[in-house]
Amino acid sequence: MDRLRIYVDFAAPADAMDLLRSGASAHDLIFPLKPAASVLGKGEPDPRFAAADVAFGQPDTQAIADAPALKWVHISSSGITRYDNPPFRALMAERKIAVSNSTSVFYEACAVHALSFMLAQARKLPLALQTRTPGGSDTWNAVRAASRTLRGETVLILGFGAIGRRLADLLRPFHMNVLAYRRKPRGDEAVPIVAPADFPRVAALADHVVNLLPDSPETRLFCNRAWFASMKPGSVFYNIGRGTTVDQDALLDALRSGRLAAAWLDVAEPEPLPGNHPLLSQPNCFMTPHVAGGQFEESKALVRHFLANLERFIQDAPLADRVM
Repeated sequence: MDRLRIYVDFAAPADAMDLLRSGASAHDLIFPLKPAASVLGKGEPDPRFAAADVAFGQPDTQAIADAPALKWVHISSSGITRYDNPPFRALMAERKIAVSNSTSVFYEACAVHALSFMLAQARKLPLALQTRTPGGSDTWNAVRAASRTLRGETVLILGFGAIGRRLADLLRPFHMNVLAYRRKPRGDEAVPIVAPADFPRVAALADHVVNLLPDSPETRLFCNRAWFASMKPGSVFYNIGRGTTVDQDALLDALRSGRLAAAWLDVAEPEPLPGNHPLLSQPNCFMTPHVAGGQFEESKALVRHFLANLERFIQDAPLADRVM
């Protein structure tokens, strides 16, 4: 394949950029005038993009449409919300532009984050970490008595892509009853798949509901007031997907009423939540700032994933994590 012009708006530290330059030394790298602030940040329109054969990062959708030579877009995140719509998909199909993402980089960390939430809830870590009491006291005994092990409990996973499958694997040693919802079941899920018609019955049985749904017109406010009303009293809700999939007012009411024992959220709408948002002061709501996919040397992992896919692209082999 001829020398490629690769537009990179992927924000990364110097060592990751050195790795990229070394791995793509046979090609020309094009950098924007204003790089994106993070792997989730939207790229700004840039006249340099018009020359690109390949894009790596979060390129502007109109710039993609206007780039005459573009052949492949590699997204530097697992989520593809800004690209996942019928007109863009149709354009990519018409132009024969391949689109891949970075799911392989993030799914393990996201699954571990979800498991960490579940274990922290089971072991009552927020309460235990702030409790100072002598052994044998009533308070000490109460913390111990409230702690659980997850064994035999039921978890419903909403969204069963790479993260959901890995979470199910991680939960296997805990001997939980794992169920899942997938918009388009493939038949190879290895756990029972729940149909939407069964949601009220299953939600009433689930001790834990883990939301991994992406943002889309079909999933926005998926977890709504009716959903929370159908959940088992005293159950726990976790969101590692997208904030737009949850009716946060309904979630707050479910927490305040005691319908839910707790919520653990890595995402919200908007991000970050304003400082006076009531979820931030709700004592049984615990939040991390959209860091579930974060990991040591994350930028290098993203670059390595791109470079491996670049080799596949050059060899005309199937791309990893292709989404369009």
